[in-house]
Amino acid sequence: MKVVAVFSTKGGVGKTTAAVNLAFEAAKESRVLLWDLDPQGATTFLLQVKPKVKGGVGSLVAGPSRVSAAIRSTAYGNLDVLPADASYRDLDLVFDHAKKSEKRIAKILEQVDRDYDVVILDCPPGSSLVAENAIYTADAVVVPLVPSPLSMRSLDQVTEFVAASASKAPIIGFFSMVDRRKTTHRTTVEQLPGTRKVVTDIVVPATVQIERMGAERAPVTVYAPRSLAAQAYGDLWRRVQATVKVKKGRRKN
Repeated sequence: MKVVAVFSTKGGVGKTTAAVNLAFEAAKESRVLLWDLDPQGATTFLLQVKPKVKGGVGSLVAGPSRVSAAIRSTAYGNLDVLPADASYRDLDLVFDHAKKSEKRIAKILEQVDRDYDVVILDCPPGSSLVAENAIYTADAVVVPLVPSPLSMRSLDQVTEFVAASASKAPIIGFFSMVDRRKTTHRTTVEQLPGTRKVVTDIVVPATVQIERMGAERAPVTVYAPRSLAAQAYGDLWRRVQATVKVKKGRRKN
């Protein structure tokens, strides 16, 4: 089982959008669990899953609850969700009180190791203990980058955060919410991949198709399969798949 963390120290950069679309692309060939670690529960909402974890998130970390009881299926074959609810606001504190606190996500995922080929973690923004857990567990860290000075600074922060952890996970950066009418966006997209080897040339445009996700409550490929955004997320998943070497062809019964 391979684990992919979608993470940024900055909010509002298209992290959840990327997590949902990557999970959908991965589920075309593999068994996928998408874990919504953000207390806002945007992933849970977008995939139309009930935001309820019996006993709260603390029961998953320290209690006897089996993680499989909290997992919910989606409308899409091969794609399940471990939803977030309001209790996730206390997840940092729960981890802090647990033994080997940086390894709690890895420990929880051991329960479903045989059930999934890929786990995608939609991480909350910021350098938290939850993020530390996600990075520790990850086989790759996917970082959405809006081509602006503040967002680009977040790439350095993520790089430092990963370097300071026990993780050896490679970073895969991609451009998100790109508006080519803006000179800064055009220049950054053209120049940055040549200077930072962790940044790919994959560009997800700022389009109405992305904005429609909130209304459609579905991955972009479902309602706009020929859009540039859908193509970009497909390319991004193929890059991630090649990096972590996900096995193809295993599907849930």
